[in-house]
Amino acid sequence: MGFKIAVAGATGNVGREMLNILAERDFPADEVVALASSRSLNTEVSYGDKTLKVKNLENYDFSDTDICLMSAGGAVSLKYSPLIGKQGCVVIDNSSAWRYDMEVPLIVPEVNPDAINGFSKKNIIANPNCSTAQLVVALKPLHDHAKIKRVVVSTYQSVSGAGKEGMDELFNQTRAVFVADPIESKKFTKRIAFNVIPHIDSFMEDGYTKEEWKVLAETKKMLDPAIKVTCTAVRVPVFIGHSESVNIEFEREITAEEARNILRDAPGCQVIDKHENGGYITPYESAGEDATFISRIREDATVENGLNMWIVSDNLRKGAALNAIQIAELMVNRGLLKSK
Repeated sequence: MGFKIAVAGATGNVGREMLNILAERDFPADEVVALASSRSLNTEVSYGDKTLKVKNLENYDFSDTDICLMSAGGAVSLKYSPLIGKQGCVVIDNSSAWRYDMEVPLIVPEVNPDAINGFSKKNIIANPNCSTAQLVVALKPLHDHAKIKRVVVSTYQSVSGAGKEGMDELFNQTRAVFVADPIESKKFTKRIAFNVIPHIDSFMEDGYTKEEWKVLAETKKMLDPAIKVTCTAVRVPVFIGHSESVNIEFEREITAEEARNILRDAPGCQVIDKHENGGYITPYESAGEDATFISRIREDATVENGLNMWIVSDNLRKGAALNAIQIAELMVNRGLLKSK
């Protein structure tokens, strides 16, 4: 028998992508249910060649559902995920609500699959932040080889990370520039069209933003608590695809060529690194792709055992929807989930 899957937040960017990927990957589901708030009741969304009518998350009975892919935001997840888990349905949550709970595993299947064994404490599994997911996919095989001491990352994050409103704002502002209309900023703190904004999420007391702190905390939880991580998160006028400039300091010697060879063989990674015009990946090319792409791998002569690299991935897929479904596949493949 196949499984019954619910997608909560099915009308959002990530929810729609979850439905697409479930169909693309032929996940063993006998039934898929689309859920959202009462405002979206009876809205239609696509699942493969089928059309699903959205049901109300607020009064849905999960007792016969096996997995809930939760992409409805942190506040909704905090309220509903424990209730869903108590009904015997495993929640795979895409928000930041449960990532730092020590009883909730935070999983990237290519990085720390064994951590999934702790899911039954609350029946909740956390998906990492989109920036962290692609980062740790690239760091894990290098850490296994030469042990990472310190990571300095600058992110260049697309507007889709801020949801449909972010994408609409970039589109509307760009059009306004060309027709000389007034430019309105609602979703972002400053104009995003033809601009970059060094501010994602709320500011913390130490001057870092919550987005930057997430990269630090999640990398430590999934990869190694001893790794030192510092981050600057920047919003850029790109619709889909997050990019990262990453500087890594290792305990042991590692060359750029060794790193290329390790990453070529690593799960989820694709190396595109030629020293020529266009011999690298850009976010535009990553859109719709599952891989984490690595380019511009080179040695950093300013520190001992240092490397620089450029990491790009589709933030709606590996950064969110794809990773959630890979977690569900991991549960099925390990026999951790039995169909109700």
